[in-house]
Amino acid sequence: MTQQEIINSLPGHLRPFVKTQHYASYTARDQAVWRFVMKHLTRQLKNSAHPVYLEGLQRTGIALDHIPSIDEMNQCLARLGWRAVVVDGFIPPAIFMEFQALKVLVIAVDMRSVDHIFYTPAPDILHESAGHAPFIVDIDYAEFLQSFGEVGMKAIATRADLDQYEAIRKLSILKECPDSTAKEIEAAEAELVRLGSLDERPSEAALLTRLHWWTVEYGLVGSVDDYRIFGAGLLSSLGESANCLDDKTVKKIPLTVNAVTTAYDITREQPQLFVTRSCKHLSQVLDEFAESMCFRRGGAEALKVAIGAASTCTARYDSGMQVSGVFCEVLCDAVGNATYLRTVGPTQLAYGDREIIGHGVDYHAEGFGSPIGHLKDFSRCLSLYTIDELKAHDINIGERVTLEYLSGITVEGVLEQVHRQDHRNLVLSFADCCVQDLHGRILFDPAWGNYDLAVGSAINSVYGGVADREKLQLYKPTPATETPRTACDPSLMAAYRLAAELKGQTPDNAQRQQLQEALSQDPQEWLLRAELLELADTSLQKQIVNELTALGEQSAELARLTEMVLDSQ
Repeated sequence: MTQQEIINSLPGHLRPFVKTQHYASYTARDQAVWRFVMKHLTRQLKNSAHPVYLEGLQRTGIALDHIPSIDEMNQCLARLGWRAVVVDGFIPPAIFMEFQALKVLVIAVDMRSVDHIFYTPAPDILHESAGHAPFIVDIDYAEFLQSFGEVGMKAIATRADLDQYEAIRKLSILKECPDSTAKEIEAAEAELVRLGSLDERPSEAALLTRLHWWTVEYGLVGSVDDYRIFGAGLLSSLGESANCLDDKTVKKIPLTVNAVTTAYDITREQPQLFVTRSCKHLSQVLDEFAESMCFRRGGAEALKVAIGAASTCTARYDSGMQVSGVFCEVLCDAVGNATYLRTVGPTQLAYGDREIIGHGVDYHAEGFGSPIGHLKDFSRCLSLYTIDELKAHDINIGERVTLEYLSGITVEGVLEQVHRQDHRNLVLSFADCCVQDLHGRILFDPAWGNYDLAVGSAINSVYGGVADREKLQLYKPTPATETPRTACDPSLMAAYRLAAELKGQTPDNAQRQQLQEALSQDPQEWLLRAELLELADTSLQKQIVNELTALGEQSAELARLTEMVLDSQ
């Protein structure tokens, strides 16, 4: 499938987040950065990465000598039941998880700059493709990744989570932008630290993000004494993939669900890492955490979590009815059962993840409230009664009806409509309706308009986001953030292209002169020199070795880079 065909196959609300990869926009130096990093990563990881890593690179369409095209990757991923799309840097975590649940790898389209060759603060195509894709070939890992997406898109997030996401996104953009000032970066770092220090209980989404970090991004597999790397953050970092092997400075801890209690700092290398026994073990830990989440638990306590989050969530009744909105109140009986729920602001009613016609946020713009529970003298949930059975209980359309719940809540009004679907009563709509609780509190007054009652005897699931994502789109793509990059010198890029074309060959006099001119124009251009070492020209190689040696004396980072280049010859 082409990029556009894959985009067209996605749910409509996900398509705006997807970009098109324009392969020609990668410069010759971008390609050289890819070659350098991949050459040294694969050598460095040969014995320290999980054995499936090198095989996975090949089987997912990731070559060592050029930046992968998404079309190349998709030809390979299709055989594994996965797809890939490109995006512009960070996307909202819930959207990222939804892609993953659909078995779609999200690949940042940009390539890291030569200035951030060891570590990029922003997502890039090397991290996303060469880091994440290779382990898709492992069935257990692929199933874990998809399951993580399914669980992740149900997590309840808070406003603080969104603020932290925006802070991380801003900081990464500033760090990657050559025009950013030290003052701007310091301010962004301080804001991220401030948000991280707030004395708030981490949300489900925050805890799940930690688990993702310690497994998918920075995971080790094996035992604390004998482990291999599989986390994408380590696999794509020349620096940390080596440094993490030092057991004296980086503590290794057996992976359990307790990993969610360990926060992380994206601005520095990790002081500890978690080791999973196997890819299957990852799924077990994920499932253990999922059992604690509101989408599995349901009930009054889950509704209280949603109220505390103050974000848009969905409550699902046992009838299948779904209420999506910002929950503000839940009433309970003496033993803790939820008896009434209420939202504030725009609310959506849905069934089977599809908005019920006429019950979107425009109609329920001011909020929604409805009882939960069984009716007196009814042997089963009201949703399961046929129209004839309702009539036998004096519930007739066009007539005044009184519904008495076991909780003491009463609903009295003229029944105007019963919305039925899949042989179930889902919504009862009333005119001139009054709803009050056992103590006489008015929960709905006839003066407020028509009343819609959601039918169900219990809330069996509460989760983040909305039921029908097509009708109510919570997340909008952020404006494209084209990071300014240092202007490319045409003659320098031409030299990079020529160096790539001549690998293993001897340049003629005209070509040699072109390369020499490019080198003389920029004495700091270490990467071009590294590329030229692979030409079959002894005199040029000697010159470059001397120049690289001199460059290595100028700074610690250049020393490290030039040492890597010279040691690999």
